[in-house]
Amino acid sequence: MRNQTLIIAEAGVNHNGDLSLAKRLVAAAANAGADFVKFQTFNSENLATKYAQKADYQRTGEFKNESQLSMLKRVELTTYMHEQLIDYCHSEQIKFLSTAFDLNSLIYLVTLNLDLLKIPSGEITNLPYLTYVGRLNKRVILSTGMASLGEIESAIETLEKSGTPRSQVTVLHCSSEYPAPMKHVNLRAMVTIRDAFGVSVGYSDHTVGIECSVAAVALGARVIEKHLTIDRGLPGPDQEASLEPSEFQTMVTAIRNVERALGTGIKAPSQDEMKNRLLVRQSLVALKKIIKGEKFSPENVTTKRPGTGLSPMRWDEIMGRVADRDFDKDEQIKI
Repeated sequence: MRNQTLIIAEAGVNHNGDLSLAKRLVAAAANAGADFVKFQTFNSENLATKYAQKADYQRTGEFKNESQLSMLKRVELTTYMHEQLIDYCHSEQIKFLSTAFDLNSLIYLVTLNLDLLKIPSGEITNLPYLTYVGRLNKRVILSTGMASLGEIESAIETLEKSGTPRSQVTVLHCSSEYPAPMKHVNLRAMVTIRDAFGVSVGYSDHTVGIECSVAAVALGARVIEKHLTIDRGLPGPDQEASLEPSEFQTMVTAIRNVERALGTGIKAPSQDEMKNRLLVRQSLVALKKIIKGEKFSPENVTTKRPGTGLSPMRWDEIMGRVADRDFDKDEQIKI
């Protein structure tokens, strides 16, 4: 079986700035079988001006009338919270990951010696950001929501020129809608990205449900990222497009089953099939009593199970031949 798909539980900002809730998300991700649990790292003042508007999907719940800057401040993780979450991830045996949304936050994440770096969709056109990441020569996941094929190409080339080969880059197809409607998912674009740039690909899933993530694995995704929440009824902009813990666990199980089902690509009967093959295939048998010296013909020969005798593929070979002995009805033909 090929190497397993990397599954990232996107806790994002679903903790609402509450460390205890963030830890519950870590535990839920670990229990569900995710490989990483991912948060978001940013300094609100560095990320947005006081004039920045919220996206439509962010205008929900009890905080729908606040500014984007105010919303970001409410869900910002402190350095202390990062440290606590990393320690807690270690105790829960799941890897910590976070996405930096501004350059200073990226520099901070680098000091944490993370296994890989995740570039969010919004930074795919941020040249200073991409250049800094490229110079680190680490494993990179590049999300492509809202991006054109040309912008993806430019981002990959920037990473390469800065020092990170594309062999270390996984590009995630993504639709930056929360939740994303099925008609906008366009999973085949993930295959287009893979073929166009010769990179490993994956899918960042913002749809409701698990179908698209499972289908993406069948299409060749090497990374799946999916939002996780403790309860979709909680306030916050990403809750509606998130899976609750039991749903996330169902998705992980489905992905692992699909991986097993994909197999090696070599067409050959399995060991279990071999046990059934002779039982369900057919042999050439006497349709009725055949007398020695009589010629084999469609009037006295047919095919029936089991397949332990002459293969029906030899039908033309025996037609017209003379029986060298008597055959009872249903007796396998021998020549």
